[in-house]
Amino acid sequence: MCMDLTLYELRTDLALEARDIATAANKGQEIPGVHSETTRDNGVRITKIHVMNEEGSRAINKLPGRYITIEVPALRQKDSTLQDRVATKMAQEFEKFLTEAGIPKDAKALIIGLGNWNVTPDALGPLVVENVMVTRHYFELMPDDVGPGYRAVSAVAPGVLGTTGIESSEIVLGIVEKSKPDFVIAIDALASRSLERVNTTIQISDTGIHPGSGIGNKRKGLTQEVLGIPVIAIGVPTVVYASTIVNNSIDLMHKHFKQQTSNTGQILGLLDSMGEEERLMLVREVLSPVGYDLLVTPKEIDEFIEDIANIIASGLNAALHEAVDLNNVAAYTH
Repeated sequence: MCMDLTLYELRTDLALEARDIATAANKGQEIPGVHSETTRDNGVRITKIHVMNEEGSRAINKLPGRYITIEVPALRQKDSTLQDRVATKMAQEFEKFLTEAGIPKDAKALIIGLGNWNVTPDALGPLVVENVMVTRHYFELMPDDVGPGYRAVSAVAPGVLGTTGIESSEIVLGIVEKSKPDFVIAIDALASRSLERVNTTIQISDTGIHPGSGIGNKRKGLTQEVLGIPVIAIGVPTVVYASTIVNNSIDLMHKHFKQQTSNTGQILGLLDSMGEEERLMLVREVLSPVGYDLLVTPKEIDEFIEDIANIIASGLNAALHEAVDLNNVAAYTH
Protein backbone atom coordinates (compact mmCIF):
# COMPACT_ATOMS: atom_id res chain seq x y z
CA MET A 1 0.00 0.00 0.00
CA CYS A 2 1.57 3.32 -1.12
CA MET A 3 1.69 6.28 1.21
CA ASP A 4 -0.49 9.26 0.29
CA LEU A 5 1.98 12.17 0.23
CA THR A 6 -0.77 14.77 0.62
CA LEU A 7 -0.87 13.81 4.29
CA TYR A 8 2.62 15.24 4.69
CA GLU A 9 2.18 18.37 2.54
CA LEU A 10 5.58 17.80 0.99
CA ARG A 11 7.19 21.02 -0.09
CA THR A 12 8.97 19.78 -3.16
CA ASP A 13 8.34 20.52 -6.80
CA LEU A 14 10.50 17.63 -7.98
CA ALA A 15 8.72 14.47 -9.10
CA LEU A 16 11.96 12.59 -8.45
CA GLU A 17 11.91 13.45 -4.75
CA ALA A 18 8.21 12.66 -4.44
CA ARG A 19 8.79 9.27 -6.06
CA ASP A 20 11.73 8.52 -3.76
CA ILE A 21 9.65 9.26 -0.66
CA ALA A 22 6.74 7.14 -1.88
CA THR A 23 9.10 4.29 -2.75
CA ALA A 24 10.69 4.41 0.70
CA ALA A 25 7.24 4.40 2.32
CA ASN A 26 6.34 1.43 0.12
CA LYS A 27 9.39 -0.45 1.50
CA GLY A 28 11.35 -0.14 -1.73
CA GLN A 29 8.63 -1.63 -3.90
CA GLU A 30 7.74 -0.08 -7.25
CA ILE A 31 4.89 2.44 -7.12
CA PRO A 32 1.81 1.30 -9.10
CA GLY A 33 1.07 3.70 -11.92
CA VAL A 34 4.58 5.20 -11.87
CA HIS A 35 7.35 4.08 -14.22
CA SER A 36 10.88 5.42 -13.95
CA GLU A 37 14.30 4.80 -15.45
CA THR A 38 17.68 6.33 -14.70
CA THR A 39 20.78 6.72 -16.86
CA ARG A 40 24.20 8.19 -16.09
CA ASP A 41 26.57 9.83 -18.52
CA ASN A 42 29.87 11.38 -17.44
CA GLY A 43 28.64 13.04 -14.25
CA VAL A 44 25.13 13.74 -15.52
CA ARG A 45 22.29 11.68 -14.07
CA ILE A 46 19.01 11.65 -15.98
CA THR A 47 15.84 10.20 -14.46
CA LYS A 48 12.67 9.84 -16.53
CA ILE A 49 9.44 9.37 -14.61
CA HIS A 50 6.07 8.64 -16.20
CA VAL A 51 3.03 9.08 -13.94
CA MET A 52 0.67 6.95 -15.97
CA ASN A 53 -2.66 7.23 -14.17
CA GLU A 54 -4.57 8.65 -11.21
CA GLU A 55 -3.33 5.89 -8.92
CA GLY A 56 0.25 6.91 -9.58
CA SER A 57 -0.68 10.57 -9.26
CA ARG A 58 -2.18 10.04 -5.80
CA ALA A 59 0.78 7.95 -4.71
CA ILE A 60 3.39 10.63 -5.35
CA ASN A 61 1.13 13.71 -5.34
CA LYS A 62 2.14 14.74 -8.87
CA LEU A 63 -0.05 15.23 -11.92
CA PRO A 64 -0.14 12.45 -14.52
CA GLY A 65 2.44 13.09 -17.20
CA ARG A 66 6.13 12.82 -18.04
CA TYR A 67 8.96 14.23 -15.96
CA ILE A 68 12.68 14.39 -16.75
CA THR A 69 15.17 15.29 -14.04
CA ILE A 70 18.77 16.17 -14.94
CA GLU A 71 21.07 16.10 -11.91
CA VAL A 72 24.64 17.42 -12.02
CA PRO A 73 26.08 17.86 -8.49
CA ALA A 74 29.41 19.09 -9.92
CA LEU A 75 27.74 22.23 -11.31
CA ARG A 76 28.63 23.89 -8.00
CA GLN A 77 32.27 23.79 -9.10
CA LYS A 78 31.61 26.38 -11.83
CA ASP A 79 33.31 24.32 -14.52
CA SER A 80 32.49 26.02 -17.84
CA THR A 81 33.27 22.87 -19.82
CA LEU A 82 30.81 20.90 -17.69
CA GLN A 83 28.21 23.63 -18.07
CA ASP A 84 28.47 23.44 -21.85
CA ARG A 85 28.15 19.65 -21.69
CA VAL A 86 25.04 19.92 -19.51
CA ALA A 87 23.52 22.46 -21.91
CA THR A 88 24.12 20.06 -24.79
CA LYS A 89 22.61 17.16 -22.84
CA MET A 90 19.59 19.26 -21.91
CA ALA A 91 19.14 20.27 -25.57
CA GLN A 92 19.19 16.62 -26.64
CA GLU A 93 16.71 15.57 -23.97
CA PHE A 94 14.41 18.53 -24.61
CA GLU A 95 14.40 17.88 -28.36
CA LYS A 96 13.36 14.26 -27.73
CA PHE A 97 10.77 15.47 -25.23
CA LEU A 98 9.17 17.71 -27.88
CA THR A 99 9.13 14.86 -30.40
CA GLU A 100 7.48 12.49 -27.91
CA ALA A 101 4.91 15.18 -27.12
CA GLY A 102 4.00 15.34 -30.81
CA ILE A 103 5.22 18.92 -31.28
CA PRO A 104 6.57 19.41 -34.84
CA LYS A 105 9.87 21.11 -35.61
CA ASP A 106 8.16 24.16 -37.13
CA ALA A 107 5.71 24.69 -34.25
CA LYS A 108 5.71 28.25 -32.88
CA ALA A 109 6.98 28.54 -29.30
CA LEU A 110 6.24 31.08 -26.60
CA ILE A 111 8.75 31.08 -23.72
CA ILE A 112 7.45 32.43 -20.41
CA GLY A 113 10.00 33.43 -17.78
CA LEU A 114 8.12 33.31 -14.49
CA GLY A 115 9.45 34.92 -11.35
CA ASN A 116 10.59 38.20 -9.84
CA TRP A 117 13.77 39.60 -11.42
CA ASN A 118 14.31 41.72 -8.26
CA VAL A 119 14.66 38.62 -6.04
CA THR A 120 17.70 36.60 -7.04
CA PRO A 121 16.47 33.06 -6.17
CA ASP A 122 13.25 33.80 -8.09
CA ALA A 123 14.92 35.41 -11.12
CA LEU A 124 15.56 32.23 -13.13
CA GLY A 125 12.72 32.74 -15.61
CA PRO A 126 13.51 36.38 -16.48
CA LEU A 127 17.23 35.56 -16.83
CA VAL A 128 16.51 32.74 -19.27
CA VAL A 129 14.26 35.03 -21.31
CA GLU A 130 17.15 37.52 -21.59
CA ASN A 131 19.34 34.87 -23.21
CA VAL A 132 17.05 32.86 -25.47
CA MET A 133 17.06 33.41 -29.22
CA VAL A 134 13.78 35.12 -30.17
CA THR A 135 12.84 34.98 -33.85
CA ARG A 136 9.09 35.56 -34.17
CA HIS A 137 9.51 39.16 -35.31
CA TYR A 138 11.68 38.02 -38.22
CA PHE A 139 8.98 35.59 -39.34
CA GLU A 140 6.38 38.36 -39.05
CA LEU A 141 8.33 41.21 -40.68
CA MET A 142 10.77 39.57 -43.09
CA PRO A 143 9.82 35.91 -43.57
CA ASP A 144 11.73 35.59 -46.85
CA ASP A 145 15.00 36.41 -45.10
CA VAL A 146 14.73 33.71 -42.42
CA GLY A 147 17.15 30.89 -43.12
CA PRO A 148 16.30 27.20 -42.81
CA GLY A 149 16.55 25.49 -39.44
CA TYR A 150 14.82 28.18 -37.36
CA ARG A 151 11.35 28.30 -35.85
CA ALA A 152 9.28 31.25 -34.62
CA VAL A 153 10.10 31.82 -30.95
CA SER A 154 8.82 34.64 -28.76
CA ALA A 155 9.58 35.24 -25.08
CA VAL A 156 8.25 37.34 -22.24
CA ALA A 157 8.78 37.73 -18.49
CA PRO A 158 5.34 38.73 -17.15
CA GLY A 159 6.46 39.62 -13.62
CA VAL A 160 4.71 38.51 -10.44
CA LEU A 161 1.31 39.25 -8.93
CA GLY A 162 2.83 41.38 -6.19
CA THR A 163 4.32 43.89 -8.66
CA THR A 164 1.80 43.77 -11.53
CA GLY A 165 -1.47 43.14 -9.72
CA ILE A 166 -2.32 40.63 -12.44
CA GLU A 167 -2.09 36.85 -12.29
CA SER A 168 0.68 35.52 -14.53
CA SER A 169 -1.81 33.08 -16.08
CA GLU A 170 -4.07 35.98 -17.12
CA ILE A 171 -1.17 37.82 -18.77
CA VAL A 172 0.02 34.71 -20.58
CA LEU A 173 -3.51 33.80 -21.70
CA GLY A 174 -3.87 37.25 -23.28
CA ILE A 175 -0.53 36.86 -25.08
CA VAL A 176 -1.46 33.37 -26.28
CA GLU A 177 -4.80 34.57 -27.64
CA LYS A 178 -3.15 37.45 -29.49
CA SER A 179 0.11 35.91 -30.78
CA LYS A 180 -1.23 32.36 -31.27
CA PRO A 181 1.81 30.18 -30.48
CA ASP A 182 1.53 26.41 -30.88
CA PHE A 183 2.96 25.62 -27.46
CA VAL A 184 4.30 27.31 -24.33
CA ILE A 185 7.54 26.73 -22.43
CA ALA A 186 7.20 28.00 -18.85
CA ILE A 187 10.37 28.47 -16.77
CA ASP A 188 10.30 28.96 -13.02
CA ALA A 189 12.32 28.54 -9.84
CA LEU A 190 11.32 25.55 -7.73
CA ALA A 191 11.62 24.35 -4.14
CA SER A 192 13.46 21.15 -3.23
CA ARG A 193 13.66 19.05 -0.08
CA SER A 194 17.34 18.30 -0.70
CA LEU A 195 20.21 20.73 -0.24
CA GLU A 196 22.29 18.82 -2.79
CA ARG A 197 19.78 19.47 -5.58
CA VAL A 198 19.61 23.26 -5.14
CA ASN A 199 20.98 24.93 -8.30
CA THR A 200 22.26 21.60 -9.64
CA THR A 201 19.05 20.03 -10.95
CA ILE A 202 16.79 20.73 -13.94
CA GLN A 203 13.28 19.31 -14.21
CA ILE A 204 11.30 19.17 -17.46
CA SER A 205 7.63 18.15 -17.47
CA ASP A 206 4.57 18.24 -19.71
CA THR A 207 2.11 18.95 -16.89
CA GLY A 208 2.35 22.73 -16.89
CA ILE A 209 3.32 24.85 -13.93
CA HIS A 210 1.69 26.64 -10.99
CA PRO A 211 3.50 29.89 -10.06
CA GLY A 212 4.36 30.00 -6.37
CA SER A 213 3.51 26.35 -5.71
CA GLY A 214 6.97 25.64 -4.30
CA ILE A 215 6.50 28.18 -1.49
CA GLY A 216 2.96 27.12 -0.69
CA ASN A 217 0.97 29.57 -2.83
CA LYS A 218 -2.15 28.08 -4.42
CA ARG A 219 -2.64 29.99 -7.65
CA LYS A 220 -4.07 29.48 -11.12
CA GLY A 221 -1.55 27.56 -13.19
CA LEU A 222 -0.16 27.67 -16.70
CA THR A 223 -1.56 24.42 -18.06
CA GLN A 224 -3.04 23.12 -21.28
CA GLU A 225 -6.48 23.31 -19.67
CA VAL A 226 -6.03 27.03 -18.97
CA LEU A 227 -4.19 28.10 -22.15
CA GLY A 228 -5.62 25.64 -24.66
CA ILE A 229 -2.20 24.60 -26.01
CA PRO A 230 0.54 22.28 -24.68
CA VAL A 231 2.59 23.70 -21.82
CA ILE A 232 6.06 22.34 -21.06
CA ALA A 233 7.56 23.36 -17.74
CA ILE A 234 11.25 23.78 -16.96
CA GLY A 235 12.32 24.38 -13.40
CA VAL A 236 15.37 24.50 -11.15
CA PRO A 237 15.20 24.27 -7.35
CA THR A 238 16.78 27.39 -5.90
CA VAL A 239 15.47 27.25 -2.32
CA VAL A 240 14.82 24.80 0.51
CA TYR A 241 12.87 25.22 3.72
CA ALA A 242 14.66 25.66 7.05
CA SER A 243 12.81 22.58 8.31
CA THR A 244 14.46 20.56 5.54
CA ILE A 245 17.91 21.80 6.57
CA VAL A 246 17.27 21.00 10.24
CA ASN A 247 15.99 17.54 9.34
CA ASN A 248 19.00 16.87 7.08
CA SER A 249 21.32 18.04 9.87
CA ILE A 250 19.74 15.59 12.31
CA ASP A 251 20.17 12.82 9.75
CA LEU A 252 23.85 13.72 9.28
CA MET A 253 24.36 13.71 13.06
CA HIS A 254 22.71 10.30 13.26
CA LYS A 255 25.07 8.92 10.60
CA HIS A 256 28.08 10.49 12.34
CA PHE A 257 27.20 9.08 15.76
CA LYS A 258 26.45 5.70 14.22
CA GLN A 259 30.10 5.51 13.14
CA GLN A 260 31.14 6.02 16.75
CA THR A 261 28.63 3.86 18.62
CA SER A 262 25.87 1.36 18.00
CA ASN A 263 23.70 2.91 20.72
CA THR A 264 22.75 6.20 19.05
CA GLY A 265 19.51 6.26 21.03
CA GLN A 266 21.41 7.44 24.14
CA ILE A 267 22.49 10.55 22.24
CA LEU A 268 19.48 11.36 20.05
CA GLY A 269 16.73 9.92 22.22
CA LEU A 270 13.32 9.69 20.55
CA LEU A 271 14.69 11.22 17.33
CA ASP A 272 16.74 8.07 16.80
CA SER A 273 13.66 5.89 16.37
CA MET A 274 11.70 8.26 14.14
CA GLY A 275 11.40 7.79 10.39
CA GLU A 276 12.52 10.62 8.12
CA GLU A 277 9.02 11.90 7.33
CA GLU A 278 7.87 11.66 10.93
CA ARG A 279 10.93 13.61 12.04
CA LEU A 280 10.37 16.24 9.34
CA MET A 281 6.79 16.74 10.52
CA LEU A 282 8.06 17.25 14.07
CA VAL A 283 10.61 19.85 12.94
CA ARG A 284 7.91 21.73 11.02
CA GLU A 285 5.62 21.55 14.03
CA VAL A 286 8.31 23.26 16.09
CA LEU A 287 9.45 25.87 13.54
CA SER A 288 6.24 26.94 11.81
CA PRO A 289 4.33 28.47 14.78
CA VAL A 290 7.25 30.75 15.62
CA GLY A 291 7.84 31.75 12.00
CA TYR A 292 11.24 30.08 11.67
CA ASP A 293 10.46 27.73 8.77
CA LEU A 294 12.23 30.13 6.43
CA LEU A 295 13.05 29.75 2.75
CA VAL A 296 16.82 29.42 2.45
CA THR A 297 19.13 29.77 -0.54
CA PRO A 298 22.95 29.46 -0.81
CA LYS A 299 25.02 32.61 -0.38
CA GLU A 300 26.49 32.06 -3.88
CA ILE A 301 23.01 32.26 -5.45
CA ASP A 302 23.98 35.24 -7.66
CA GLU A 303 26.58 33.19 -9.52
CA PHE A 304 24.58 29.96 -9.49
CA ILE A 305 21.43 31.53 -10.93
CA GLU A 306 23.33 33.15 -13.80
CA ASP A 307 25.08 29.88 -14.66
CA ILE A 308 21.98 27.70 -14.62
CA ALA A 309 19.99 30.30 -16.57
CA ASN A 310 22.65 30.31 -19.28
CA ILE A 311 22.63 26.51 -19.39
CA ILE A 312 18.86 26.41 -19.87
CA ALA A 313 18.87 29.22 -22.46
CA SER A 314 21.66 27.53 -24.41
CA GLY A 315 19.86 24.20 -24.30
CA LEU A 316 16.60 25.75 -25.48
CA ASN A 317 18.30 27.59 -28.35
CA ALA A 318 19.77 24.34 -29.63
CA ALA A 319 16.62 22.28 -29.07
CA LEU A 320 14.25 24.76 -30.72
CA HIS A 321 16.38 25.70 -33.73
CA GLU A 322 17.89 22.98 -35.89
CA ALA A 323 20.38 25.52 -37.27
CA VAL A 324 22.02 25.81 -33.84
CA ASP A 325 24.95 23.44 -33.40
CA LEU A 326 24.18 21.00 -30.60
CA ASN A 327 27.89 20.64 -29.90
CA ASN A 328 28.44 24.38 -29.46
CA VAL A 329 25.27 25.59 -27.78
CA ALA A 330 27.01 28.21 -25.60
CA ALA A 331 27.93 30.24 -28.68
CA TYR A 332 24.28 31.09 -29.28
CA THR A 333 23.56 32.93 -26.02
CA HIS A 334 24.24 36.60 -25.64
